Amino acid sequence: MIMATKNDIFKEKLSAYLQSDKKQKGEILKNVCFVTGMHKKSAVRKFGNLRDYDPWKEGDKKRGPHETYGADVTVALKKVWEAGNEVCGELIHPVIEEYVTILKRDKMWKHTQDVTEKLLQMSEGTVKRRVGNFLKIRKKGKGISATRPAHIKYLVPIFTGPWKDKAPGHGQIDTVRHSNSAFGDCVFTLNYTDAATLMVIPRAQWNKGEFATRESMKQIKERFPFPWLGAHPDSGSEFINRMVIDWCKEEKIDYSRSRPNHKNDNMHVEERNGHVIRKFVRYVTLNCPDAVDALNDVYDMLYPYLLHFVAVRRQIKKERINSQYRRKYEKKAKTPYLRILEHAGVSEEDKVKLKNAHELLNPLTLKNEIDKRLKRLYDIQRSFGNSSEKF
Repeated sequence: MIMATKNDIFKEKLSAYLQSDKKQKGEILKNVCFVTGMHKKSAVRKFGNLRDYDPWKEGDKKRGPHETYGADVTVALKKVWEAGNEVCGELIHPVIEEYVTILKRDKMWKHTQDVTEKLLQMSEGTVKRRVGNFLKIRKKGKGISATRPAHIKYLVPIFTGPWKDKAPGHGQIDTVRHSNSAFGDCVFTLNYTDAATLMVIPRAQWNKGEFATRESMKQIKERFPFPWLGAHPDSGSEFINRMVIDWCKEEKIDYSRSRPNHKNDNMHVEERNGHVIRKFVRYVTLNCPDAVDALNDVYDMLYPYLLHFVAVRRQIKKERINSQYRRKYEKKAKTPYLRILEHAGVSEEDKVKLKNAHELLNPLTLKNEIDKRLKRLYDIQRSFGNSSEKF
């Protein structure tokens, strides 16, 4: 009975309370609190509850903003996210429209028009929040270094930058060892990363001998969409040798190296080693010679997938404030394909060839094929006798 009396008092004063200014509301609250014995904050909340509640309006019991993007839109976003290499929201947001267009073209888009329109109008902030909630189950690990200095390194000049003025075709190269031990032969990945466009071209090889390294560099050169102008490795013996140096001279490729024990001199390729090679191949031991061809089959699909459909955001500024670093990135992430088309250093003929190839590709088809070939790679390694390895 007491609660009913209080409700009657609040209902009686509600209209006047809502139409009053701040000073008048204070007087009303003072009187109501004196009569009911309630705290001022409780009285304010009570008026707010009566204001928002309308028993004749359907759905009004749930207060707050209504959800614009429901579960169906989240499912559609997850489809694009999985096709886009499961990258962060900043990188997937710029390519959503292109992915949807391609999936529609190839009749792989099963979502309604309403869901599609909502997905396309989703802001970057909303995409970041939704993508942040997706479960990402990735095996983490740590690789080992196989770089050893060579005495012949003094024949190759040191270059420390800047890289921002380099035209497409100047890039950094490095090897990644696929083994949990530093002893014995195993599969290596020779990774090229272009400084201007962030294009990645990986090739697999058996051990890191100078002949195997030179052959991998030849295969990388064949896959370039424009001329290869410069190569920049670390001081490892696989790169600093007569065979590789002489081949670069024959092909008119500028050859320079980084300073020993200075990883940041090769910042672009070191970053891609983790974001690309380790992410896809993972920290598994590949000590089977047959795994070389199987891994190159993976890279045959991975190269166009990364080039055309996986966006990258470049860091444009870095400054140290006390003991912390403040980094500034590009406002909009771009794929290497778009960076090539926008760069004045690439000929129109090369751009036309790249555009024609782009029209025939589908990111989801490429991603599915990559997963299938990775499974075949792991099956080959298991059959070789390394059954204890977790893939």
